[in-house]
Amino acid sequence: MAHRDVLDALQRDYAARAEAIRRDLGRSHSADFAEQAQQRQNDEVLEALLAEAEQGLLLVRQAQQRLAEGRYGECLCCGEPIEAARLAALPVAEYCLGCAQFN
Repeated sequence: MAHRDVLDALQRDYAARAEAIRRDLGRSHSADFAEQAQQRQNDEVLEALLAEAEQGLLLVRQAQQRLAEGRYGECLCCGEPIEAARLAALPVAEYCLGCAQFN
């Protein structure tokens, strides 16, 4: 699968996840106080998951920008190529393994 296809699939996944979480957060809460307290705790978890999805979207957009500029797969720190296995495991990787330890 081409890098562009992988990044596009990741973008769709993060966007769908974020949208589903936003829908869940927009639902109304129960009138029962005890149940409402539990729902508010659940909302906190959903808000953290939404923040993760939005961060994932940002990282994908940045990787797509690097791809468009011809810099995808190039370490932002040392300029060397990022290992293929690392990009396969983490398509939004910004750093090679050596530099990732320091960033």
